[in-house]
Amino acid sequence: MPTTAPTDPHPGLAAYSEVTASEASLRRFLHGLPGVDQVGAEARAAGLGTRSIKTTAKAWAIDLAIRMVDLTTLEGQDTPGKVRALAAKALHPDPADPTCPSTAAVCVYGDLVGEVKAIVGDQVNVAAVATAFPSGRASMDIKLADTRDAVAMGADEIDMVIDRGAFLAGHYLQVFEEIVAVRDACVRPDGTHAHLKVIFETGELQTYDNVRRASWLAMLAGTDFIKTSTGKVQPAATLPVTLVMLEAVRDFREATGVQIGVKPAGGIRTAKDAIKYLVMVNEIAGDDWLDPDWFRFGASTLLNDLLMQRTKLTTGRYSGPDYFTLD
Repeated sequence: MPTTAPTDPHPGLAAYSEVTASEASLRRFLHGLPGVDQVGAEARAAGLGTRSIKTTAKAWAIDLAIRMVDLTTLEGQDTPGKVRALAAKALHPDPADPTCPSTAAVCVYGDLVGEVKAIVGDQVNVAAVATAFPSGRASMDIKLADTRDAVAMGADEIDMVIDRGAFLAGHYLQVFEEIVAVRDACVRPDGTHAHLKVIFETGELQTYDNVRRASWLAMLAGTDFIKTSTGKVQPAATLPVTLVMLEAVRDFREATGVQIGVKPAGGIRTAKDAIKYLVMVNEIAGDDWLDPDWFRFGASTLLNDLLMQRTKLTTGRYSGPDYFTLD
């Protein structure tokens, strides 16, 4: 993912400055967004999920999906040795096949960023969760210190969580200002900044309308990516929720000229699942988003199934589930 300068990160947002000037104007705007047809969204997602692709197109899709994986471990029992092994796997997912692409990133807690960076260097991005992940319930001083520490450790990307309690209570300006503050905390001493992904925890947002509002709120605040989930709450990523978010980034680019990435995370475990999401990306947002700079999978077990399917296409034989390392 390219690293950019922080000054006025999204100039196309200038037209929305009045929208974000007060709680009242922001509320009017967010509640004025078109409502989501729940039945229609779920039916469209289910229909797209029935599409299948074969042979060379499937091989291309599997390699693309591997390149889009943020290989993730976010457990209290994570050790330096575990994340170093994960980093090595992200760099060379199939050591027996040098044509296998690397993943997009490794996602860990901030204190382990240096362990990953020592393995991957600049060849794979290092993402760190921050801002009191996964609850998002902490003072702003702590959230900003968490972010700055991860950036100082060398994180290329920061995955922040919004305060869902504040959002559900209708304190939209508070959430907006927190995202802006965290974005500013992503700035490095040389003036570049770590890319920011904003996690909504869609399983707690209750409605598709709230998912659309959260998407626009984060994009107006200058995020680089919108992300479904922490992976700690069920349901996590779903096809209908991702469809709503893809519609939001599509409409946002049409309105502002600014392109924002999307990251479904949690519960995506098979190559078949990943291909369903890629079909949806192409159909809803367009092929501009079929790139790791604009679409990611947050996953821990997905990579192994992608590797198994890739080996099947290459050799004609399935590898056993223990052929690849378990993470």
